[in-house]
Amino acid sequence: MKQLQQATGLLRPGQKVIDLGCWPGGWLQVASELVGPKGRVVGVDLAEMEPLSSLANTFAFTGDFTELSVIEQILNTLTGPAQVLLSDAHPKVTGVRTVDRAREEALLEAIEASLPRLLEPGGSLLFKLFECPEAKLVENRLRPQFEKCKRLSPQASRKGSSEMYFWAESYKGNQAT
Repeated sequence: MKQLQQATGLLRPGQKVIDLGCWPGGWLQVASELVGPKGRVVGVDLAEMEPLSSLANTFAFTGDFTELSVIEQILNTLTGPAQVLLSDAHPKVTGVRTVDRAREEALLEAIEASLPRLLEPGGSLLFKLFECPEAKLVENRLRPQFEKCKRLSPQASRKGSSEMYFWAESYKGNQAT
């Protein structure tokens, strides 16, 4: 996350941030530090997290962000949509290419579907993706919804990995064409 922050300047003091797929909590900690005491960070993951009592401005809970009740819990905890939506989530890999690609696509589509509720107009998005045709389709649908989009490959990624990040700024919200 720190390399991605250096490349984008994404997180700033006072922002409201959502981290989808926040386990084990590294991105939550970095976001908490960068937004400071006037900011607020909310994370959700299917895996249970250790309590974050040392981070007064950060809240994490167990849940599936594709469920409406979990989205409502995120919004209530954050007190409205976020200025930044993060996701380092990835599906469980089976080693079966078609299954893994379908799971990757489903995850990316869930992030895409959550944008109108979770990200305020003008907000930014950063999520992990793996190089595959399905990811490219989701990326192509997202590009018109933002003023600026870019793929990033941090040096921390393993050599030969198809892992990269999609960064988008200035969410158009309902004004997207």
